[in-house]
Amino acid sequence: MKWLALLPLLSVCAMAQMRTVALPGKTPVVTLRLVFTTGAAQDPADKPGLARLTAEMLSGGGTKDLTYKQVVDQLFPMAANVGSQVDEEMTVFTGATHIDNLDAYYKLFRAMLLEPGWREEDFKRLKDNAINSLKVGLRGNNDEELGKEVLLSELYKGTPYGHYSVGTVSSLEKLTLDDVKQFYKQHYAQSNLIVGIAGGYTPEFLDRIKKDFAALPAKDSAPMAAIHPPAIDHTHAIIVEKNTRSVAYSFGFPIDVKRGDPDYPALLVMQSYFGQHRDSGGVLFQHIREIRGINYGDYAYIEYFPRGGQLMEPPQNVARGSQAFQIWIRPAEPPQAAFTLRLGVYELNKLIKDGISQEDFDRTREFLTKYVNVLTKTKRAELGYAIDSAYYGIPNYNSYVKDALAKLIRDQVNAAIRKHLRTDRMVIVAVSAKAEDLKKQIIGTGPSTIEYNSPKPAEILAEDKIVGSFDIGLRPEDVQVVPVDTVFQ
Repeated sequence: MKWLALLPLLSVCAMAQMRTVALPGKTPVVTLRLVFTTGAAQDPADKPGLARLTAEMLSGGGTKDLTYKQVVDQLFPMAANVGSQVDEEMTVFTGATHIDNLDAYYKLFRAMLLEPGWREEDFKRLKDNAINSLKVGLRGNNDEELGKEVLLSELYKGTPYGHYSVGTVSSLEKLTLDDVKQFYKQHYAQSNLIVGIAGGYTPEFLDRIKKDFAALPAKDSAPMAAIHPPAIDHTHAIIVEKNTRSVAYSFGFPIDVKRGDPDYPALLVMQSYFGQHRDSGGVLFQHIREIRGINYGDYAYIEYFPRGGQLMEPPQNVARGSQAFQIWIRPAEPPQAAFTLRLGVYELNKLIKDGISQEDFDRTREFLTKYVNVLTKTKRAELGYAIDSAYYGIPNYNSYVKDALAKLIRDQVNAAIRKHLRTDRMVIVAVSAKAEDLKKQIIGTGPSTIEYNSPKPAEILAEDKIVGSFDIGLRPEDVQVVPVDTVFQ
């Protein structure tokens, strides 16, 4: 097939199934991305946060021979570091260095992952950091991310995805260094490892990496269970009550579509047309912010997108076997909050009913054909996408998207919209002060009103009357109020 020539070099170690994704090039910078297909989904049920803490002990602790300070002191002259990222099914260790420093850098990188120091002082420091990130970072300072993670925890309740990757305060407080060592021993295996490398490295250097990491156990001793999100019988809402000035919304439902599935390209077009992340051209952004001036940003997603407030483009290596459709509305002032939620659901209902026009389809498809080049513009990003493609079993992401878009027609997009999207059987999460007041405003048919500081066209005012009484399907018993200090506690 034509796309085979575009695939990165992908090899499999026959005995232990260690995979390699290699992008050789002439650049003097060598990029490493070692991905273990293990993560928060393999946390024991009573120990959420263990996978994340284990990874941070490797990237943020010392080696058997060097303290963490000594590691940092040696990395500093190289202008390099070792980073980690943990999601449900992937744990990633990243680094990059000039080829002149490659041997010295890799010596540290290798030792941190294969010969960790497991010092109690590092464990205490990193555990305290994780607890503070929940209490201060997520619950205290990031309403949008908080709402999104509460939504996902609810959508996947009772499954291995059913908790935030950082864990809970009470779980982290109980975790021990022995727990971390046990998780490492069980799940850091060759069968879970994808070695990603890009840049001006030599074949001998890649062989060296594979030989070194062959020291890991051959197989994961406790593979991850399959993910089956629970059915949603009726739309329901969770309001996280917090002393905050505005209201943040996240709402959605699981979808049975991921990269490689037939409807993925169609839903990619839908996502871009309806709510491209950090783009002002999406329908949600235009109708909520641009025309009505209600808030800052309004976006839609068909894949997990962490740190949306910080990132302009999707992150790599957060691949998941189960994905969810989400709408993110951030933030709404309290007097307009109920109307804003109704407007978001109303726009989704219109999308399902009316679909996308031929003109908008052509424009969005052309945009995405070019935008995929932006996503893979650096070697680091290209390597990340190549690893994700290996996980999903698809060709090079750039060619996969372009080839699919070239064959896609508008009717396929509208059919996928009708098949996979809905406005009933959703979960809605709000982060808000005066939760009981908001609850009263979003149940039933309202009405919800909105006042503007400047005149609006007659057609917008007429539509506002319809939106104001739009029933999003919430009854009083469907809305749960939870104090913020109980969330991920």
